Amino acid sequence: MGNADRIIRVVIAAVIAVLFFTIVIPGTLGIVLLALAGVFVLTSLISFCPLYLPFGLNTCKKK
Repeated sequence: MGNADRIIRVVIAAVIAVLFFTIVIPGTLGIVLLALAGVFVLTSLISFCPLYLPFGLNTCKKK
């Protein structure tokens, strides 16, 4: 996973968290999106997204 991908995931997760905790996105949708935000942060921290494997995606620059 490339750096740009990691940064975008963290920014999206932060936006979702802010919207959830300011009650802009309430209820079940908010909880689902908050869980998705957690997955985004986790995959950013470990620099690996399991969904990229079956689709053959790679956002990391080749060496």
